[in-house]
Amino acid sequence: MPKRTFLYRLAQEILITNSENFSELVIVLPNKRAKVFLLEELKNSLANTIFAHEIISIEDFIQEVAGIRSIDSVELLFEFYEVYLSITEKPEPFETFANWAKTLLQDFNEIDRYLLEPDTILKYLENIKEIEHWSVDINKRTELIENYLIFWKKLPEYYHAFYNYLLNKGVGYQGLIYREAEKNLNHFSENKSNQFVFAGFNALNKAEEKIIQHLLALDVAKIYWDIDETLLHDTFHDAGLFQRRFKSEWMYYKTHPYEWIVNDFSEEKNIQVIATSKSIGQAKIAGSIIEKLIQENSSSIQNVALVLGEEHLLLPILHSLPASVAALNITMGFTSKNNPAQLLITKLFKLHTNALTRNASSYVMYYKDVLDILTHPLIEPFLNADGLISIINKNNYTFITHKKLEELHPESNELFQLLFQKWDNTSVAILDTISQILLKIKANLSYDNEEEKITNAFVYSIFKVINKMMSYFSSHQNIDDIKTLQAIYKQVVDLAEVSFEGEPLNGLQIMGVLESRVLDFETVIITSVNEGKFPAGKNTNSFIPYDVKKEYKLPTFKEKDAIYTYHFYHLLQRAKNIYLIYNSDSEGFDAGEKSRFITQLEVEKQPNHNLSFQYYNPDVPTVANQRIIVPKTESIMVRLKEIAEQGFSPSSLTTYVRNPIQFYFQRILRIRETDEVEENIAVNTLGTIIHGALEELYKPFVGILLTVADIDNFFHKIENEVLNQFKLVYKEGEIKKGRNLLAFEVAKRNVFNFLKLEKEGLENGDEVQILALEAELSQTLEHATLPFPVKIAGKVDRIELRNGKIRIVDYKTGKVEQKNVTLKDWIGLTEDIKNEKIIQVLAYAFMFEKEAKNREIEAGIISFKNLKSGFLPFTFEENKVKTTVITHEIMENYLAQIVVLLQEILNVAIAFEEKV
Repeated sequence: MPKRTFLYRLAQEILITNSENFSELVIVLPNKRAKVFLLEELKNSLANTIFAHEIISIEDFIQEVAGIRSIDSVELLFEFYEVYLSITEKPEPFETFANWAKTLLQDFNEIDRYLLEPDTILKYLENIKEIEHWSVDINKRTELIENYLIFWKKLPEYYHAFYNYLLNKGVGYQGLIYREAEKNLNHFSENKSNQFVFAGFNALNKAEEKIIQHLLALDVAKIYWDIDETLLHDTFHDAGLFQRRFKSEWMYYKTHPYEWIVNDFSEEKNIQVIATSKSIGQAKIAGSIIEKLIQENSSSIQNVALVLGEEHLLLPILHSLPASVAALNITMGFTSKNNPAQLLITKLFKLHTNALTRNASSYVMYYKDVLDILTHPLIEPFLNADGLISIINKNNYTFITHKKLEELHPESNELFQLLFQKWDNTSVAILDTISQILLKIKANLSYDNEEEKITNAFVYSIFKVINKMMSYFSSHQNIDDIKTLQAIYKQVVDLAEVSFEGEPLNGLQIMGVLESRVLDFETVIITSVNEGKFPAGKNTNSFIPYDVKKEYKLPTFKEKDAIYTYHFYHLLQRAKNIYLIYNSDSEGFDAGEKSRFITQLEVEKQPNHNLSFQYYNPDVPTVANQRIIVPKTESIMVRLKEIAEQGFSPSSLTTYVRNPIQFYFQRILRIRETDEVEENIAVNTLGTIIHGALEELYKPFVGILLTVADIDNFFHKIENEVLNQFKLVYKEGEIKKGRNLLAFEVAKRNVFNFLKLEKEGLENGDEVQILALEAELSQTLEHATLPFPVKIAGKVDRIELRNGKIRIVDYKTGKVEQKNVTLKDWIGLTEDIKNEKIIQVLAYAFMFEKEAKNREIEAGIISFKNLKSGFLPFTFEENKVKTTVITHEIMENYLAQIVVLLQEILNVAIAFEEKV
């Protein structure tokens, strides 16, 4: 820290003015963090070792004066519910109560901190609500209105009952402690011989003002402010709002100087205002600034403060810091909303609540809920459940019973059993299970790893909440409904903040706005300097209206803005290099405009301030999509020869025609789509089911002439056969509900319509003999222009002998029309993907050519979405003459085009180039 810091000056003042009564001195600071920095300054200023005097935060000091212990917000909410139940005739359940109780407790807190008469304020609220409903005839008021007005009438009763209840237990919320401290002030000052130093304060509530003024009047205290004259003497500047009032109104300053008024803000400063897109943009820029600072100053960066205007930026910031940051210290609260441990518990509640709702005995879990747990970053590394995830995805387990899950993962560890054991017991037992899960996660974390230290803080914050809930539910055995438990968890977890601890004197300092009080840094980086974020805006969560607050001098958004203004300018006050980063996006979820503070710096620019503006936008490429080009290497040519020996399928040829790079991924690299649970039946799966059903129906009749009676017999087997195919292909997927039930009916209808078409043909005199079903065929293509022989191989859906002609049939579940299999010109056959059906069916004809034994061959498609058109044969049209029989000339022309395609595929000089 630069040696002109406030804490350095304070240390010097203490050593000079309190050298004789050093041990009796109590120094009171705005927060606990400043204590470490002040002790460091004192240590550096002393030649000899001495016993340090007491340094405490204002809250600890007030607790000492009052003699009452503070309790946290979660415990406070439970205690308030106890009181509420005892004095309310028809109490609401906890989850409803918590919605309004959190706001009411904040208002109780404000009333007490400002030493207002609670009955006056709360009666005021009741009267306001009465006036709002004055137009409703008293005899016509509904039960809802009556209950609403009764609630406002009971507020004073709630206040006094709760106040006395806490007082009897010797605990309290902040406001209660402040009020009791003010009452106990005379007793405290009479029994204490200490001297007090208050330092670094700005905004004080009424209780703090009275306590400090009382001690100043007794001449047992001194107070040192930290305000710049530029801010104090400008009557319109919000940064000096409170201190101007203290200076003019406190009796102490009629006879004593106002200490200290400094002149640091007007000194030379480099202020860079940086606009960028979104939160992640701010995090990346903050990381690059720190990297630059480390490069420029290879020594320590502990004189650098990174102040987050929004706490949710913490995780993106941590991931954006350069590896050269050897040490860092995080001092800020982090809400539970984005806490990974909290998200895990929320997912657990979702899984188990839904399982109990579906079927409490078989405990049916939804696959997405299961996978959410198995793949959670706090769970996945320690569960060894990759095999289970793969089984669920491959077998389409949409819903999994508890028993089935245990069967699928027999080698489960203790953590797995804790995660998935049934939640069909008491609330305390469920909370105990969650507590054990968190302990297991904690046991797997290392304290040597910085990232895992942070994770540990996240886990511990939720662990504390769960333990408090266990304590509460242990004394309230009547609440045993899991949904109520979940609702209560949602309410109380909002109050749980993650507290990070570190070594404040070492490394980069990352902090929230309030944690920056009293501290001075040479380089300051502030993020989220947007209106509504810094300052925070007008979103006040209170039942007390603005005009009532104004009347009784309770803080409104105006005072809260002034607090933020002071913190902002104090951060800048002694800094030399300042970076203000804000989100420049004016649209979208994270949108905002730059803060008024930036405009204020611009308008009220000091002569020695170097103010610059920079705009960082993501690079927008001039080309939206760069085509992928893959040259053919020696290894690729080896793979192509391997494919030629194994066989090019008709679909692989059309894949190349569609997009050579897709052929490269699928056939050369052999990249397959990852297995995922197919919750709703995909089109290709539906096609496989229909193909399979027809194959099984016709299989016993291969080589036999079909009769109408055979087809009639098939009709009775449709449902069972389609169901068998569904189970075979879709495995454990749910087929009796929703879209899948519709798909099941569509498959049955397609098979039915196909058989109907078959029957009509037989009734019209067709003679049909099935020669093969799902037959695997192949034929080697040799040509002088090809580097080596190429096998063409594939599976044909159906080959039949119909009225003396060979007919090769390819089933298509999509819509195909006659024009899709009609050709007029051979040139360019393999250059256009619209010819893919022709390429495929003629490839089947080529593969079966030898086995046809000079019989006429037709090849074509039966489209299930165009069954009324029947069999769609390949047709060559020349001079308006149509030919459906595949002649030797047609086959020669077709093979000539296929050779051209294969020459391109096998040519080492022609790279695989993506078609866009």
